[in-house]
Amino acid sequence: MKLFGTDGVRGEAGSFLSAELAMRVAMAAGIYFKSRSITNKILIGKDTRRSGYMIENAIVSGLTAIGYDVIQIGPMPTPAIAFLTENMRCDAGIMISASHNSYEDNGIKFFDGRGDKLTVEAEKEIEVIYANDERIKEAQVTAKSIGKAKRIDDVIGRYIVTLKNSFPLELSLHGMRIVLDAANGAGYKVGPTVLKELGADVVVLHNKPDGFNINENCGALHTKDLCENVLKYRADIGIGLDGDADRVVIVDENGEIVDGDQLLGALGVYMHERGVLKGGGIVATVMSNQGLDDYMKKSGLKLFRSNVGDKYVLEVMKEKGINFGGEQSGHVIVSDFAKTGDGLVSALQTLALLLSKKQKASQALRPFALYPQKLVNINIKVKKPLDSIEGLDALLKEIDKEGIRHLIRYSGTENKLRILLEAKDAKRMNIRMDELVTFFAKALNA
Repeated sequence: MKLFGTDGVRGEAGSFLSAELAMRVAMAAGIYFKSRSITNKILIGKDTRRSGYMIENAIVSGLTAIGYDVIQIGPMPTPAIAFLTENMRCDAGIMISASHNSYEDNGIKFFDGRGDKLTVEAEKEIEVIYANDERIKEAQVTAKSIGKAKRIDDVIGRYIVTLKNSFPLELSLHGMRIVLDAANGAGYKVGPTVLKELGADVVVLHNKPDGFNINENCGALHTKDLCENVLKYRADIGIGLDGDADRVVIVDENGEIVDGDQLLGALGVYMHERGVLKGGGIVATVMSNQGLDDYMKKSGLKLFRSNVGDKYVLEVMKEKGINFGGEQSGHVIVSDFAKTGDGLVSALQTLALLLSKKQKASQALRPFALYPQKLVNINIKVKKPLDSIEGLDALLKEIDKEGIRHLIRYSGTENKLRILLEAKDAKRMNIRMDELVTFFAKALNA
C-alpha cells in the first residue's frame, strides 16, 4: 500500500486516514525507529483540527503497544516538532497535520532523531513493515514492556526562545506595526507571543481555532483579510501563516502580496551581503521563476534547483553545503535556525532585512522582475503515468519550440494535476495553458 505522499501520510480523516490506519502506521514507524533507538522516546505534536484527537490517541496506542514511551505536547507548529525532537533527545518526532488543507483532511509527518524529515528510502521501509502482518504482531509487547505516555504543556517556551535567538540582537521591532494572520492553526499562540516580545505592535487575525476553521478563508492561502487589514491599520507588513506554520506569505505596506521567489531572492542576497550565506548560492525548486535565476547570477550567486517539496530542497542544501533555500509557495528554510520550513523564522529574517536596509517592504522585497508565469490545478479522477498519455509528448515539443518552460506533475497530497508554464510572451503562454487544460481534462477524466 502506498502511504506516503510529498509530505508524509495525508488524506481525509476518518476515511483514508482512519484511527486504524494511524495506529498501524505508528506501529510500523515505531518498529523502524526501534532498530535505531537511543532514548526510547517519541514526541507527538499536532495542529488545531478536531480529528487530531482521534489520530493522536491512535498513534499513542500504536507506539505504546510496541514499547515506546510517548511525549505529547499538543498544538505546536511543524518546525517546533522538528526542533523539539532533537532538543528533547527523542528517537523521532511526529506531527499530526494536513498543513494548508481544509479541516476535513489530516496527516502524519515523521522526523528522525536529528529533527530531519524522513528520506524516501525510510518511508518505503515503513510501508514494507506496515504491510507485514507477522512483523506488526511480533513487535507488540506485554506486561512491564508496554510503553507509557505523558503530556507536557510548557515546551512552547523552548521554541519561543529559539525563534527570538534567530533575530539579530542589535535589532528591535519597536515602532513596527505588523498584521499577523495565524490561520486558526498551530501558530496561533507562538506567533503573536514572539512578535510582541520583540517589541512589535501586533494586530492578530484568525487566532481562535475551533477544530474546524483552520485555513478557512484565512492564512497563507487566503490572504484577502490580511491584505485588507494591512491597509486598514496602516501596518508596515503583513505575515500570513498556514495551518501548521511551516510556510509564510508576506504582504507589503500597500496590501500587495510579495511573490515567493522575490522573497527568496531578497533574503538570499541579504544573507550574502551579511556574510552568512554558505555555499555560494541558494536552493529553490523546479517551480521557481527564471527571474530568480537571473537575479542570482547578477548577484554573483548560483541557483540550484530541487524537486518540489521542502524536504527535497533540504536534501540539495545539504549536498551543496548551502544554508538557505525554499519554495515559491512560502516554505523557506534557514538551516542555521530551523530543520525545516519555518514560517516564523522566515518572517523574522524578513523583518531583520527591512530594519537593516531601512526600506519599506514594497521596495526591499521586490529586487527583480518576474517572467510571466501561470499555475493551474486540475481536479482529476486518475493519475495515469504522464509518459503513457497519447499525444502529450508531441504537444510538449511544440511548446518547447516556442520557448515556453513547462512543469507538469501530480499533487502528492490531492487528486490534482498541476500545470506550470513560464514565458516572456504572456499571451502565447495563456493560449498554450488553455490548450493543456483542455487536453488533460479529457485525458484524465474520461
